Amino acid sequence: MAQATFSVRMDETLKKQFDSLCSDFGMTVSTAINVFARAVVRERRIPFEIVSPEPVITREEAWQTRSSLSGEALNVQEQAEIKEEK
Repeated sequence: MAQATFSVRMDETLKKQFDSLCSDFGMTVSTAINVFARAVVRERRIPFEIVSPEPVITREEAWQTRSSLSGEALNVQEQAEIKEEK
């Protein structure tokens, strides 16, 4: 199987931590990246959940936002109707 080179930029501290952890697992960084790539290809997905750091919005906050946007939309519509009357 032909080999290809893969280059990644990352924070220096993260790289040192990753190197150390891979060593603790008894593998090289290259082996760890290959394990990850094979899992992604095999499962056809990232093998862990990726979530947004955004806070979860409560139902009450959603309704407040909806009400606010609805009010703004009505104001825009009313202003357009007034302009049409002129």
